[in-house]
Amino acid sequence: MAGITLVINVDGPQRRVAVVENSNLLELYIESPEERGIVGHIYKGRVVRVLPGMQAAFVDIGLDRTAFLYVADIWSPDITPFLDDPDCSGEGPLQEDQAAAKPSIEDLVTEGQELVVQVAKEPLGTKGARVTTHVTLPGRHVVFMPTVTHVGVSRRITDEQERRRLKDVVEALRRDESTGYIIRTVAEEQSSAKLAADMNFLTRLWEQIQHKSQKTPAPAKLHADLDLVLRSIRDLLGNDLDRCVVDSLAEYDRIKDFVSTFMPRFTNNIDVYEGNEPIFDVYGLETQLNRALERRVWLKSGGYLVIDQTEALTAIDVNTGRFVGRRNLEETITQTNLEACHEIAVQVRLRNIGGIIVIDFIDMMKDANRQKVWKTLEEALASDRVRCHISKISNLGLVEMTRKRTRESLIHSLTEPCPYCEGRGFLKSADTICNEILRGVRKESTYESGNTIMVECHPDVAEILTQIYHQEADELEKRLGKEIIVRPDPRRHREEFEIRGTDHHGGPSPQQGNSTP
Repeated sequence: MAGITLVINVDGPQRRVAVVENSNLLELYIESPEERGIVGHIYKGRVVRVLPGMQAAFVDIGLDRTAFLYVADIWSPDITPFLDDPDCSGEGPLQEDQAAAKPSIEDLVTEGQELVVQVAKEPLGTKGARVTTHVTLPGRHVVFMPTVTHVGVSRRITDEQERRRLKDVVEALRRDESTGYIIRTVAEEQSSAKLAADMNFLTRLWEQIQHKSQKTPAPAKLHADLDLVLRSIRDLLGNDLDRCVVDSLAEYDRIKDFVSTFMPRFTNNIDVYEGNEPIFDVYGLETQLNRALERRVWLKSGGYLVIDQTEALTAIDVNTGRFVGRRNLEETITQTNLEACHEIAVQVRLRNIGGIIVIDFIDMMKDANRQKVWKTLEEALASDRVRCHISKISNLGLVEMTRKRTRESLIHSLTEPCPYCEGRGFLKSADTICNEILRGVRKESTYESGNTIMVECHPDVAEILTQIYHQEADELEKRLGKEIIVRPDPRRHREEFEIRGTDHHGGPSPQQGNSTP
């Protein structure tokens, strides 16, 4: 994947980091000054509640909402954590044999107990942050794990001889066999001296955190991970992504200092952009970003995807659209599905869609074509930095997959529910409101003593009520023996209306009612 660039926009209150390949936006990270992410931060917290039924505990770490600590995320000499790191090769210890021997939450923590925890997941919606006592301190070449004895190697390092060399070097260099490391992808072909420097720095950092914890009462922050810009440089700049451009001279100098200290071979790969046009516009990223917020995504062939994100899952529907193919229906459908696979991989990564994802491919008759589409999807998702699990494609063309939820999706980061429809995505039709009003008039007339019924509603509804439903309104007047007056009110919500009784002069009757949906 040559030609991948890190485009950094800090010229403004928001900080944005884009991963760009051949002018295509692959990933986007956004951080506002008031909403800086806390994943990786280490806190000293206090257990405020233990929930045996959920095998979890709530921990006060000094934030607005208490953090959530699951039993599997609590360090114990009898428990070895599962290494769920995107760089980890999966060589970590298995949990199956330990499942029966796992202690319960009541055996591990008690209310009032103080713990050193690290944020593993950002607060999402109404949920607090998820924390773990298995601290990981990422460096440039290795990740230090004080509570794990395992040494793992990134699965992206494929040369077996190099994997063995790196593992032997780290095994020989680690001071304490009760601690562990993950060797990152960028460590490939690096000298033992560079690995040793990284390991020594992380070991000293952990000692400082422990020392601070002993002197600081809970709740308190003990350590903050790097900010978005430097964290992106540390984690993303590597062999595939080897160039960075930033639109601030001050930020350029800061990045240069960081790279010179920790990644000297990339010192000459950092550029500053000093043009007048915004950097995201120069790279054509604003347009791509706006498209990433759309519900419908068009394919080059004329087909399209429909992406709907809900609280429970994300549904992706594949449609042929304008694509009619050349030979037969089965081929047309298969080609659309194959093209959709690549676009789905792009969209879930760009939009950072996590959790359960259900993909509704167009039905294919041949099992060979279904397998071909599934294999293509698997290959397209292979380059995703976030761990994905894909189920086999069903006879109905459905694929269920999960993608690890690491932070808020792009939709949740950049948008908010529509205040008019309250996030439903639709409104009741004017026809529906008119019928509700007529039913409401019949109901309210039994309680109103005046000889007139006043209806106040949105102008669009009032127009249909007086022009399309005037016959029904006339019949209702005769039936009730009361005049119905419709008054448009542009200040009202389209679904809101009020029905009240008045005397013949238009004043309110003694009894009033308010009918809203």
